[in-house]
Amino acid sequence: MRKVADFFDISEFPFKDLFDGVEDVWDALGRINGYLKRIEGRRIEGRVHEGAFLEGDGIHIGPESVVEPGAMIIGPALIGRGSVIRQGAYLRGDVIVGDGAVIGHTSEAKNTILLNGAKASHFAYIGDSILGNGVNLGAGTKLANFKVDTGKRGITVTVDGQKVETGRRKMGAILGDGAELGCNSVTMPGTLIGPGAIVYPCCVVRGAVAPNNIVKLRQELDYAVKK
Repeated sequence: MRKVADFFDISEFPFKDLFDGVEDVWDALGRINGYLKRIEGRRIEGRVHEGAFLEGDGIHIGPESVVEPGAMIIGPALIGRGSVIRQGAYLRGDVIVGDGAVIGHTSEAKNTILLNGAKASHFAYIGDSILGNGVNLGAGTKLANFKVDTGKRGITVTVDGQKVETGRRKMGAILGDGAELGCNSVTMPGTLIGPGAIVYPCCVVRGAVAPNNIVKLRQELDYAVKK
């Protein structure tokens, strides 16, 4: 589970040429900045509300997309058709968003790709990650991208039970089409989650989750009558 096709159907993604010739899916993260350098100036085809903040050049916002008051977009950033950047969202440069996606209140994204219909609607952090079509991040989800000992060694991923060096100092998660993460879940750097997988709330996930698998946190709760 390391190829683009193992995670995503990119046939309808408006910027699918970003993935041309990519061998390992995480290598697309290293292409984002170069891909966005082709963008010059600003092209605003959607609606940017008064009170939204756009900083720098290289910002394209597609038709029917909306940037709500209080959102901040630092270029370069490329947003497709019919997406919503909600109040308080923070796009911190090198972000590519497809069609019909949502980056919501107090959600932050940097060096990240959201494919069509992906949603990070509430209080999420998305660093150096790729969200597939229809991915949904529950409120408070964090895709951690930096290991405390990364100064000593880079990010590795788990492929078929083996550790593989990515060559990246920062990498969050790769989430396949239709994957869902419950509220307050956390993925550790270099996590791979296959299409259709579900991670229940409050889980901390590392390594690889196979397609259509479910990850649950089991805990025991003790209820007693108040004295």
